[in-house]
Amino acid sequence: MEVSEFIVASCNHVPGYEVLENRGFVYGLTVRSRGLGGQIGAGIRSVFGGEIKEYVKMMEQTRDEALNRMVDHAKQMDANAIISVRFDSNDISDIMQEILAYGTAVIVQKK
Repeated sequence: MEVSEFIVASCNHVPGYEVLENRGFVYGLTVRSRGLGGQIGAGIRSVFGGEIKEYVKMMEQTRDEALNRMVDHAKQMDANAIISVRFDSNDISDIMQEILAYGTAVIVQKK
């Protein structure tokens, strides 16, 4: 996966590239809360079952924000790729969700 020409990989290496230097641990963190209207809509949907679209959209936006913050962190370390990328999620309260994207910032070169 590439985010704006920046290589982001969940594996420990990028096929066709070699790691020249390890720049260290990087992360992107965000916390989101659903607004009152979304909470009410999600509450009604939860009674009837099925996908809760309000939360799906919120989590997609939150994941992208955490990923972009992680890439920004790696760029500040002069890296050109991130390997071993993972996501972690945690409830902070009934209406707040934390998303953490993390990995190892590296400098890679095409083989």
